[in-house]
Amino acid sequence: MPDQSANPSPKSRAIAAGGISVGVASSGAMGSGVGSSSQLSKSNISRAGFDAFELATVLSHYDVGVIQGLHEFRRGSTRSPKVVLKSERGVYLLKRRAPGRDNELKVAFCHGVQLHLAARRFPLARLIGDRRSNNSLVVHEKSIYELFEYVPGNSYDGSIPSTRAAGRALAQFHKCLADHRPTWTPRSGGYHNEAKVLPHLDRIPEKLGLSEGDGAHCCEALHSAYARAADHAREAGLADWPAQVIHGDWHPGNMLFQANGEIAAVVDFDAARVEPRALDLANGALQFSIVRQGENPEDWQDNLDEDRLQAFCRGYDEVEGCTISLAEINLLPWLMIEALIVEVVVPIAATGSFGQLEGLGFLRMVQRKVAWIEEHARRLTDLIR
Repeated sequence: MPDQSANPSPKSRAIAAGGISVGVASSGAMGSGVGSSSQLSKSNISRAGFDAFELATVLSHYDVGVIQGLHEFRRGSTRSPKVVLKSERGVYLLKRRAPGRDNELKVAFCHGVQLHLAARRFPLARLIGDRRSNNSLVVHEKSIYELFEYVPGNSYDGSIPSTRAAGRALAQFHKCLADHRPTWTPRSGGYHNEAKVLPHLDRIPEKLGLSEGDGAHCCEALHSAYARAADHAREAGLADWPAQVIHGDWHPGNMLFQANGEIAAVVDFDAARVEPRALDLANGALQFSIVRQGENPEDWQDNLDEDRLQAFCRGYDEVEGCTISLAEINLLPWLMIEALIVEVVVPIAATGSFGQLEGLGFLRMVQRKVAWIEEHARRLTDLIR
């Protein structure tokens, strides 16, 4: 098997320093909570695939030995085909990056993050280097391909031990990357970006054909809630907090669990960027505590699961040197509000729906949850102090 410390792409090696989108278990932002467009889509949606010549050509770049079998891996983006292959040297996952996710500078940044983590024994699916120069990606016909070791594991079970393990893993992720200094970083594209988010909210009434009434009021309420949350972040001085590489999409669908509830692997590093760690912490706390019951968003409860919220934060605090600061605790509910609003507003503004779910009903559910977090902000901070 090739040396696991693969090198980033030769074209981008000078600027590389970052993680990778594995797709080994990408189920969707908000995981077992709200879900996502990929998670809620119908299983028969057309998926991109490989042809035989393409597979043979790309795999010839890797020293994996005789291939004994392969099968399609039908998870993650439908525009990014994946296959699991078994060879005499192990089990691997081959992925072609989706159009729009194939900027070589960003891929090299992400690979640098993953290689940095792998060198510190962080649990992830390791990149496999090519046979010629151990590069971490292969370019064929203008497409980018990646090969990973295949990591088996279980989905998130919603238990307190697994939730605590997810918080602990996030702290370990931040600790491992605290000294990582990439020479090139992507532009920030996170949920704490008022200038981009509010225009999306303003477009929704027209997209959904809303005029005066309940629907328009819902959008106005979310607009105001996001603005208030952003004000709290500004008053807390978030812009001046120390920044480091963060995961950017810490949710149950982006990790695999062992039978004992510990993390087998964290996957999908495509959203990695440089921002204050509190943005990761708030999004993770939201994703692992959000409550979803049934398939109709109108029936979902307003509240968060406080036991899981507390377990996630307690797990983070367990890692030496990663105690959540008082300033971060006080800002956590407001960042959770921002994250929740952005999670649904962007796709609804673009398509009028959230996956297969009607947009307005989903927005009403989000409005209720946002109002609950805002009303109970003090209680939530007291819970995790």
